[in-house]
Amino acid sequence: MPRDPAALAVAAAEAVAAGAHEVRLRPRTPCGAGSLSPRVVGPALTAVRRLVRVPVTVPADAWAEPDPERRVARIRSWETLPELASVAWHEPGAEETAAALLARGVAVEAGLRPGAPDPVLFARSPLAPRVRRIAVEAPAGPDGDLGAWLRALAAGPEGGSGSAGRCGGVPVLVYGTGAAAWPALRRARRLGVAGRIGLEDTLLLPDGTRARSTAEQVRAALSWR
Repeated sequence: MPRDPAALAVAAAEAVAAGAHEVRLRPRTPCGAGSLSPRVVGPALTAVRRLVRVPVTVPADAWAEPDPERRVARIRSWETLPELASVAWHEPGAEETAAALLARGVAVEAGLRPGAPDPVLFARSPLAPRVRRIAVEAPAGPDGDLGAWLRALAAGPEGGSGSAGRCGGVPVLVYGTGAAAWPALRRARRLGVAGRIGLEDTLLLPDGTRARSTAEQVRAALSWR
């Protein structure tokens, strides 16, 4: 798993060369811990942008900074900004985190989980219309269940019509983690929504063998049926 800025940049460039349209990275300290410190985020973004020209997303979540107030302070201190930052809406301080990102001009990806309270909290949030994208962690179950949930999300709390691929005009991305990563990508393809794959979500290829890089996973995803 790449950690230092130079290794992250090489991994990003290889993934883009393999066909990735966007890069999601978790800046880490030298010991491997996640961090939102400007001294960690800035060098990582700078190194990646030297090699790729696609949008870069940084997760602004409790894994990177568990304290909500400190998380907001870190975001306010950033000198180099990502194009997009993901916010896990079930975590304490999600609204404050999203507001801090929007105030800095960073687009927000709202992370939601079907069957959890966060989609309801998100639907009621005054910030909901301002997010760039909604990332949905695919639950266990058949495709139809996920598709119905996405259509309900798109319709909103008052009902109405909606597309499974968009919520109030906002694009939707579906992903899974661990054993659910590759099935979630297949479900995203069947539902006609965006998907993602990478070492953050799974260390494996579709056939269960160990992936050597995210680029190898991207190539497998583009040729997978």
